[in-house]
Amino acid sequence: MKKGIRIGITTLASLVLIPVFWARPVAHNVAAQSEQTAPQTQSVSGKIASVDKNSFTLTVQASGSQQFQQTTPTTMTFTTDKNTTIDGKLQVGSSADVTYRNDNGTNLAVSVHVTP
Repeated sequence: MKKGIRIGITTLASLVLIPVFWARPVAHNVAAQSEQTAPQTQSVSGKIASVDKNSFTLTVQASGSQQFQQTTPTTMTFTTDKNTTIDGKLQVGSSADVTYRNDNGTNLAVSVHVTP
Protein backbone atom coordinates (compact mmCIF):
# COMPACT_ATOMS: atom_id res chain seq x y z
CA MET A 1 0.00 0.00 0.00
CA LYS A 2 2.85 2.39 0.81
CA LYS A 3 4.32 1.77 -2.62
CA GLY A 4 1.01 2.74 -4.28
CA ILE A 5 0.80 5.99 -2.29
CA ARG A 6 4.37 6.85 -3.19
CA ILE A 7 3.66 6.25 -6.91
CA GLY A 8 0.51 8.38 -6.66
CA ILE A 9 2.36 11.28 -5.02
CA THR A 10 5.17 11.08 -7.60
CA THR A 11 2.66 11.09 -10.47
CA LEU A 12 0.74 14.01 -8.96
CA ALA A 13 3.96 16.00 -8.43
CA SER A 14 5.01 15.32 -12.03
CA LEU A 15 1.65 16.48 -13.35
CA VAL A 16 2.02 19.74 -11.44
CA LEU A 17 5.73 20.44 -12.07
CA ILE A 18 5.97 19.63 -15.79
CA PRO A 19 3.48 22.33 -16.92
CA VAL A 20 5.15 24.83 -14.56
CA PHE A 21 8.54 24.06 -16.11
CA TRP A 22 7.19 24.39 -19.66
CA ALA A 23 5.40 27.66 -18.91
CA ARG A 24 8.45 29.46 -17.52
CA PRO A 25 9.70 32.36 -19.62
CA VAL A 26 12.73 31.69 -21.78
CA ALA A 27 15.67 34.01 -21.13
CA HIS A 28 16.83 35.76 -24.30
CA ASN A 29 20.28 37.11 -24.90
CA VAL A 30 19.34 40.78 -25.32
CA ALA A 31 22.92 41.91 -26.06
CA ALA A 32 23.29 39.49 -28.98
CA GLN A 33 19.88 40.48 -30.30
CA SER A 34 20.68 44.20 -30.29
CA GLU A 35 24.00 43.58 -32.07
CA GLN A 36 22.19 41.79 -34.88
CA THR A 37 19.61 44.54 -35.36
CA ALA A 38 22.01 47.49 -35.10
CA PRO A 39 23.37 48.64 -38.46
CA GLN A 40 27.00 47.76 -39.03
CA THR A 41 29.45 50.57 -39.70
CA GLN A 42 31.59 50.52 -42.82
CA SER A 43 34.39 52.74 -44.05
CA VAL A 44 35.52 54.07 -47.41
CA SER A 45 38.11 56.54 -48.69
CA GLY A 46 38.12 58.77 -51.74
CA LYS A 47 37.99 62.33 -53.11
CA ILE A 48 35.13 64.70 -52.34
CA ALA A 49 33.23 65.39 -55.57
CA SER A 50 30.51 67.72 -54.26
CA VAL A 51 29.32 69.24 -50.98
CA ASP A 52 25.77 70.25 -50.02
CA LYS A 53 24.27 71.52 -46.77
CA ASN A 54 23.49 68.09 -45.26
CA SER A 55 25.30 65.74 -47.64
CA PHE A 56 28.41 65.23 -49.73
CA THR A 57 29.49 62.95 -52.55
CA LEU A 58 32.69 60.94 -52.53
CA THR A 59 34.40 59.46 -55.60
CA VAL A 60 35.89 56.07 -54.71
CA GLN A 61 37.88 53.61 -56.78
CA ALA A 62 35.96 50.35 -57.11
CA SER A 63 38.47 47.55 -57.43
CA GLY A 64 38.01 44.91 -60.10
CA SER A 65 37.81 41.19 -59.48
CA GLN A 66 40.89 40.39 -61.58
CA GLN A 67 44.40 41.65 -61.03
CA PHE A 68 44.84 43.32 -64.42
CA GLN A 69 41.31 44.63 -64.83
CA GLN A 70 41.01 48.42 -64.83
CA THR A 71 39.32 50.02 -61.87
CA THR A 72 36.40 52.35 -62.46
CA PRO A 73 35.53 55.26 -60.19
CA THR A 74 32.14 55.23 -58.51
CA THR A 75 30.41 57.86 -56.42
CA MET A 76 28.76 57.47 -53.05
CA THR A 77 26.54 60.08 -51.43
CA PHE A 78 26.55 60.48 -47.65
CA THR A 79 24.15 62.42 -45.48
CA THR A 80 25.31 64.21 -42.36
CA ASP A 81 23.40 65.08 -39.21
CA LYS A 82 24.08 66.66 -35.83
CA ASN A 83 25.80 63.45 -34.65
CA THR A 84 28.29 63.29 -37.54
CA THR A 85 31.82 64.19 -36.47
CA ILE A 86 33.80 65.98 -39.17
CA ASP A 87 37.56 66.37 -38.74
CA GLY A 88 38.64 69.03 -41.26
CA LYS A 89 36.63 70.97 -43.82
CA LEU A 90 34.51 69.34 -46.52
CA GLN A 91 35.90 70.80 -49.77
CA VAL A 92 35.67 69.54 -53.33
CA GLY A 93 38.94 67.83 -54.28
CA SER A 94 39.99 66.98 -50.73
CA SER A 95 40.56 63.38 -49.68
CA ALA A 96 38.28 61.93 -47.04
CA ASP A 97 37.99 58.80 -44.94
CA VAL A 98 34.34 58.17 -44.10
CA THR A 99 32.89 55.83 -41.52
CA TYR A 100 29.20 55.32 -42.24
CA ARG A 101 26.21 53.08 -41.74
CA ASN A 102 23.37 52.27 -44.07
CA ASP A 103 20.17 53.66 -42.53
CA ASN A 104 17.14 52.51 -44.57
CA GLY A 105 18.98 52.81 -47.89
CA THR A 106 20.75 56.07 -47.00
CA ASN A 107 24.47 56.22 -46.25
CA LEU A 108 24.64 58.15 -42.98
CA ALA A 109 28.13 59.45 -42.22
CA VAL A 110 29.16 58.69 -38.63
CA SER A 111 32.60 60.32 -38.89
CA VAL A 112 34.60 62.01 -41.62
CA HIS A 113 38.34 62.71 -41.62
CA VAL A 114 39.28 65.21 -44.34
CA THR A 115 42.84 65.76 -45.59
CA PRO A 116 43.64 68.53 -48.11
